[in-house]
Amino acid sequence: MGKQTNIRLNDEVRAAAEDRAKRRGLSLQGYVADLIEADVNQSRAAFMAGAAAFLAAYADAFEAEVGEDRYPGLREGLAKSAPRDAA
Repeated sequence: MGKQTNIRLNDEVRAAAEDRAKRRGLSLQGYVADLIEADVNQSRAAFMAGAAAFLAAYADAFEAEVGEDRYPGLREGLAKSAPRDAA
């Protein structure tokens, strides 16, 4: 269950938001929650895409620096059996 959050809107913005929510078949609360969730998910997706591009661009440098020893300090058997993406 989500937490309740209070926001303040001026009368003009609230009326416009209520109108848009009604056209979408949502309550004002549902409309605002959907907007925030979409914004958060878009930001998260942009961050993940940027991180993937960064890793791809520097993969050779990381490999040269770290090599295949992805789990320093682990016993030999554990390091070999650990999945490559576990770090």
